[in-house]
Amino acid sequence: MLTARFAVPAVPQLLVHRPELLDRMTAGARGPLTLVNGPAGSGKTVLAAHWAAGGLAPRPPVWLTVEPGDAPGALWAYVLEALHRGGVALPAGVGRPTRAEGVTRSFLVRLAEGLAESAQPAVLVLDQFDTARPPAAVAEGLDFVLRNAAGGLRIVLTGRTDSVLPLHRYRAAGEITEIRQADLRFTHEDAEALLGEHRLAVSQEGIRLLVERTEGWAAGVRLCALAMQHSADPERFLRQFAADRTIIADYLLKEVLDAQPPLTQDLLLRVCVTDRIHPELADELTGRSDAARTLVGLARDNAFLERIDASAWYRLHPLFAEVLRAHLRQRSPGLEPRLHGRAARWLARTGRLTEAVVQGAAAGDWEFAAAHVVDNLAIGRLFTGLDADQLGRVFAGMPADRTGAAPALVGAACRLAEQDLAGCEAGLRRADAHPGPDAGPAARLARAFVGVLAGRLADDLTATERAATDIERVLPELPPHLLAERPEIRALVLAALGAAELGAGHPDRAVSVLTSAVDVCGKPGTEYPLCDALGSLALAELLRGRLRQAVAHARASLAAAEQYALPTGRRTGAGHLALAGVALQQDDLAAARSHLDLAGSEAGPRPEPVAAVLTAVTGAGIATAEGDAEAALAALRPLRTAGAPVRLHSWAVAGLAVAESAAHLVRGDAVAALQVLDAVEGAGGEDGDRPEQVLARARALLAAGHGDRAAEVLAGMPADDGVAAPVRARARLLRAEIAAADGDPEEARRRLGEALGLARPEGLRRMFTESGPWVRRILRREPELARLHGWLHSRTPARAPASMAGGQQPPVVEPLSGRETEVLRKAAELLSTEEIAAELYLSANTVKTHLKSIYRKLSVTRRSEAVHRAQDLGML
Repeated sequence: MLTARFAVPAVPQLLVHRPELLDRMTAGARGPLTLVNGPAGSGKTVLAAHWAAGGLAPRPPVWLTVEPGDAPGALWAYVLEALHRGGVALPAGVGRPTRAEGVTRSFLVRLAEGLAESAQPAVLVLDQFDTARPPAAVAEGLDFVLRNAAGGLRIVLTGRTDSVLPLHRYRAAGEITEIRQADLRFTHEDAEALLGEHRLAVSQEGIRLLVERTEGWAAGVRLCALAMQHSADPERFLRQFAADRTIIADYLLKEVLDAQPPLTQDLLLRVCVTDRIHPELADELTGRSDAARTLVGLARDNAFLERIDASAWYRLHPLFAEVLRAHLRQRSPGLEPRLHGRAARWLARTGRLTEAVVQGAAAGDWEFAAAHVVDNLAIGRLFTGLDADQLGRVFAGMPADRTGAAPALVGAACRLAEQDLAGCEAGLRRADAHPGPDAGPAARLARAFVGVLAGRLADDLTATERAATDIERVLPELPPHLLAERPEIRALVLAALGAAELGAGHPDRAVSVLTSAVDVCGKPGTEYPLCDALGSLALAELLRGRLRQAVAHARASLAAAEQYALPTGRRTGAGHLALAGVALQQDDLAAARSHLDLAGSEAGPRPEPVAAVLTAVTGAGIATAEGDAEAALAALRPLRTAGAPVRLHSWAVAGLAVAESAAHLVRGDAVAALQVLDAVEGAGGEDGDRPEQVLARARALLAAGHGDRAAEVLAGMPADDGVAAPVRARARLLRAEIAAADGDPEEARRRLGEALGLARPEGLRRMFTESGPWVRRILRREPELARLHGWLHSRTPARAPASMAGGQQPPVVEPLSGRETEVLRKAAELLSTEEIAAELYLSANTVKTHLKSIYRKLSVTRRSEAVHRAQDLGML
């Protein structure tokens, strides 16, 4: 008898205390069976030893370490000795095994009877129980004794594989406590505690990265901590460490890989080149037909391979896969690219496009990877969908000098996705120079598709429309079923075409096209064009003066972005920009500033003309409303000087001039206001000045003391048909001001009433605030008019919360705490739960708890509602 096998192993000096698991061990020991199951290094023995040494069991447990290859008779002899050393008195008649190969049923009967007669149940820990051989015979005997000991025996089993005990019976009877790999994984807090024990000061982001890389594998975390102690920069180690160049590699190769038979080792080394493993794919990579059985066994044995949910697919632990790939390169140089190539073609045959492209690129077969995207009409997936970022990263490594239309087209699309218009155009020229055999309908579709999106980015409506026409021509030549599987193509094309129409100054046509774009969205892959089209619709409606529709589309765009968790780089900021413009016209300057800031934070490196112009005009409008003319002019200056970053169409030139004119009026310089408008006279095109220009000129003339000329200018305003409501309302208001200045109170009252009537549906307060005291004087003299338009003095929010019923605001249950307010501010910035957690150094679960409390206090049910409710109440 080896005495060491009866000793409880010493727990590590630097130990992470895990009270929840210890409590589960204690609760489990009150029943017949506790199973602690996990891969090598997951902390099974440490947990059991900590529990056994801590006096947490009903009585001091009896410990036995099972050695690999223990035969049934030898194992039972050790069990009897362990019980004896642990003070468990058994009748002398129980006897002892007489041979190593096995024991008789009568011996097991006597042992079970002896345990049943014990005054107190024995608690037996069998560490590494799954290493006994043969496992079935040992497990059958243990099950018999456990079921017939009448509560006199409690068993704790630790092992890497599931015991062959009939666990289903114990589960059905509620007589088993199971602690498995998912329970043993280190949490963020566990890793932080361990690093603290090692006296390592690591940021919260570093700890998150450590847990993510190791997936909470206890040995991996501990080995990294040891390596970090010898690193001059622990944070840099976490960002850059390669598992194959650390002691982790030695551990995994010796404890996991070397423990497998040669054929299983070969399978693991070959399948490590893919992120997911299917039995048929594994057979393709090995050239054998035994993968299904082998993979089941590896997953059952916790050999750092697990089944993905209930599917036929498996995955390797990422650190193990990294070590295996390095070992493969060392053992079989040149084999890895060939394996990637085989995997790519199997994945392509089975319809797994993104994975096939990834494997083709890893094999260095860029022609295959690019052609697979083009031939399958998947060019749109570089711009939208769950795989867009992954595909972008894959093709970022493609050499620019690859010949052929497909690599050139994909390269051009990738540059376009990064808003690199010059790079995109260079790629398109290369594609046009190599039509060859690639110039089939799929390649022509890809060429036209990239042309549409490039035309939009270049603000070239003609090029956009021409490319869209090319798409319509080629569509009948393509397989209908494949087109049906690519809804993002039409959605992206329509969203781009609508945005181009809007940029060219055709908001009515833009609304029609963009509405069609929204209608074709809804299927997976159309999340980005949906948000994009809704944001563009919001801006179009803002330009048309339809503020309620602008708000509805803007809120829908922001809600969709939040629902689909679009990253910041794929959000346009149009929704917030539209809300800023609406809030300005409704005289809510705080909300306008907040939304304008959010729009700026989401703007890409190459803003579109509409967004650039509206950003400048809105920023200037806010500054003008605050009486800061210099800030208003500064906001406009980048677009009003030579070398503007965007092309300015006539509508944009006119809009900027109107905003600059208003800024000059704030500082009392009517002459400068008129000069600005004179400089862009006729910017409305062949039909003369735009209505906004006419209105601005009349306003400047009135400010200069030329009321008669102002009235003449207003008389030349176009008819109401086709003129935006805010412009019509401002025109009526200006006529009222002229009448008041001429001493005609009745005309002034009538025109003011008309202006208020036009402004009321959209809540247009700003125009009345900036008109001066004469409006208030008339309303004081006309109490009936003031009562009819009480909305002018209220602060009705632009959007009523969805939770309002019957026009009543839901109650605020209690004030938000400081931390809840911080969480809500981050939510208003459209950060995900995980991003909020990282920003505030909290766990994701803590953020979720704060959000639930916020919902309760604000009487809402969703994050977007909470943000809007808080904004409405002035809490943000």
